[in-house]
Amino acid sequence: MNVIDVLNGEARKEHVPEFRPGDTVKVYSKVVEGGKERVQMFEGVVTVHKGGGASESITVRRVAHGVGVDKTFLVHSPRVERIELTKRGIVRRSRLYYLSERIGKAARIKEKKAAK
Repeated sequence: MNVIDVLNGEARKEHVPEFRPGDTVKVYSKVVEGGKERVQMFEGVVTVHKGGGASESITVRRVAHGVGVDKTFLVHSPRVERIELTKRGIVRRSRLYYLSERIGKAARIKEKKAAK
């Protein structure tokens, strides 16, 4: 087995939920302010899901006070504490860059209803 594959296997987290672009997620990440460390939550729509293995990353978009904010997170980073899936969205694209041009109700994504 390759050395890089071994290191990537050790770096991967075990409990990462299955999510796709269009899903709404809550990402809890550790933030260092001064000498203290705290956990900050960022909730938004997954617009991009890139890569695989230990280098897997997601871009989450949210509108805060009328300004769109995109944040990119490494899924298996030690800075990311956990990721929670809030809603499943129905989209037909793998990259949702068109959301940045839309505002308000036009930027909504249809929600997939849970099967009973």
